[in-house]
Amino acid sequence: MGEQDFGRGEETADKAAKVTKKTPAKTASAKTAPVKATAGEEAAGNGTAGKRTAAARKPETRTGLVRRARRINRELAEVYPYAHPELDFENSFQLLVATVLSAQTTDLRVNQTTPGLFAEYPTPEDLAAADPEKVEEILRPCGFFRAKTRSVIGLSKTLVEEFGGEVPGRLEDLVKLPGVGRKTAFVVLGNAFGRPGITVDTHFQRLVRRWKWTEATDPDKIEAEVGALFPKGDWTDLSHHVIWHGRRICHARKPACGACPIAPLCPAYGEGETDPEKAKKLLKYEKGGFPGQRLNPPQSYLDAGGRPAPPLGAG
Repeated sequence: MGEQDFGRGEETADKAAKVTKKTPAKTASAKTAPVKATAGEEAAGNGTAGKRTAAARKPETRTGLVRRARRINRELAEVYPYAHPELDFENSFQLLVATVLSAQTTDLRVNQTTPGLFAEYPTPEDLAAADPEKVEEILRPCGFFRAKTRSVIGLSKTLVEEFGGEVPGRLEDLVKLPGVGRKTAFVVLGNAFGRPGITVDTHFQRLVRRWKWTEATDPDKIEAEVGALFPKGDWTDLSHHVIWHGRRICHARKPACGACPIAPLCPAYGEGETDPEKAKKLLKYEKGGFPGQRLNPPQSYLDAGGRPAPPLGAG
């Protein structure tokens, strides 16, 4: 989820499902099936979903696009009722640092690394005064640890010197911090301050183009065009829903189309595996019966059958 491309400059892109009763699923409501598995089966079998998705290949009116986009978001909200930021944090400072560290690595690796960092340097004042070599050693598992050390120490110094040691709650202030761009800022604003924002990471970019919500490739244009399809109050949860779906089902190389609950609404259905049983084997994290990325996930995730990630070095 991080914003900065360490080694190439700021990156513009960051870095489930036929669900069983053993995994978090669309089981939050008794009226919904564990997953809309029949969508993939229909598309692969009797063609009903194929006919329905064919409509997306016809010229789509603006009204039709808005309705389809919002329905996809509603469907994903039922599939991932427990969707949340996949970085462990207890306050806005921890979320800010963790998001910067997540550039070009996984949220899991960040979550396995930050406990040691925050135990040693719990406040901006502590991290601002830290010995860079000691911080580098802690951050080594995250990759690009020297550049990331410069960023987190630098942003901590800025917080102390310009913001009284507090994380600012305004976009224009956050993007002034070392290593922080719009994407990182919106993660912090949406999840630490409750201020809506769209997080355009690599998953978000891939899926919204597959769904024909936009043809843009520039993150700022994607943010604007997708944002115009939804009420502003939906933006943060929308980001979670799309990113979670991209990480679990709608993969970059081989999407699990046959296990996708929104197959009837997807213009790109068929780009991946359409056989339901084969597609099920492609599911990741809780949708595939595996641990998630957070060591300390929300209770709602655990209640739905999700499993916490193991700590660093725990096999």
